[in-house]
Amino acid sequence: MANRVLHASLFISFSLVLLAVSSAVASSDAPFIVAHKKATLKRLKSGAERVLVSIDIYNEGSATAYDVSLTDESWPEDAFDIIDGKTSNSWERLDVGALVSHSFELEAKVKGKFHGAPAVVKYRVPTKAALQEAYSTPIFPLDILEDRPPEAKFDWAKRLLAKYGSLVSVISIVSLFVYLVASPSSAAKANKKKR
Repeated sequence: MANRVLHASLFISFSLVLLAVSSAVASSDAPFIVAHKKATLKRLKSGAERVLVSIDIYNEGSATAYDVSLTDESWPEDAFDIIDGKTSNSWERLDVGALVSHSFELEAKVKGKFHGAPAVVKYRVPTKAALQEAYSTPIFPLDILEDRPPEAKFDWAKRLLAKYGSLVSVISIVSLFVYLVASPSSAAKANKKKR
């Protein structure tokens, strides 16, 4: 009997806590910022290497975010030069379901593995006095100016064989079959010669 009362009181208190949390979540009318940061390497013929960085910012919440600013300070000046764009940007507002993108290009000055930090997105919510912060996804480590093995003599042939090898074999088999069916057999030719 005591167990039933204990279970019933636990169930009622758990239900009340769940109801309070769900009502708080349902009544919150706030933006929810999601930022995705991507970095790709581009090797130039001169031997230099550039890093192309793009950051996508989404508002997945239920309210507009105001005074949105993006700052990506994870690229030290002694290791990278800014070639195109800038590492920060701002927008007046980011509506519900909206997406904004920012990109810039850097040139690497130092060889080695680079681990970049997430970018910081700050925004204002009308119901709160302090600026809110969101962080982007981090990037995978980049091997800047890594030594790549020289391309072998027949790498192009291997790539062609990998890409079109099965197609060539199917066409060869079909062609051989058509040739055998369409051409007169050598046995028939031998019989004609004997007569």
